[in-house]
Amino acid sequence: MPSGWEKIVSVTKSGMEIIGQMKRKVSRGKKIALLIDGPNILRKELGVKLEDIVEVLSEIGDIRVARVILNQYAPQGLIEAVSNQGFEPVVVPGETGVKLAVEAMKEIYNPHIDVIALATRNAEFLPVILKAKEKGKETVVIGVEPGFSAALKHAADYVIILGGGEE
Repeated sequence: MPSGWEKIVSVTKSGMEIIGQMKRKVSRGKKIALLIDGPNILRKELGVKLEDIVEVLSEIGDIRVARVILNQYAPQGLIEAVSNQGFEPVVVPGETGVKLAVEAMKEIYNPHIDVIALATRNAEFLPVILKAKEKGKETVVIGVEPGFSAALKHAADYVIILGGGEE
């Protein structure tokens, strides 16, 4: 594992397993706005679980805003699962990117939020990360390989890579 990274582990009945990697540590006690790009992150083939994201961010601070942006093709079961995990599902017709950017901008200008956390792999959110940093917010990007944008990883203050512990 590259220096400056630490493993995030989960302890279950079956033992301890690696659920991700985190680059650096953010000081604890921050108020976090978490926005998830549903169609990009919550895909069966990626195996991302909302509880893993919550667990990793709980090491940083308190999640005050938790929204998952979904498109109109999201199955009802996914919408219910998102809601049952304590997230606010936001269903939009068509492309989810614009809605995610608008929600992120609202939180960037929210004085009660310290950290903007975006769960996405898409480089189209680079301007959002840059604006958040410009306005004094700490930024976290949460993603998974394959296809996690290198530009996002380099622009954010902190990067969390979810996965099976690949190094």
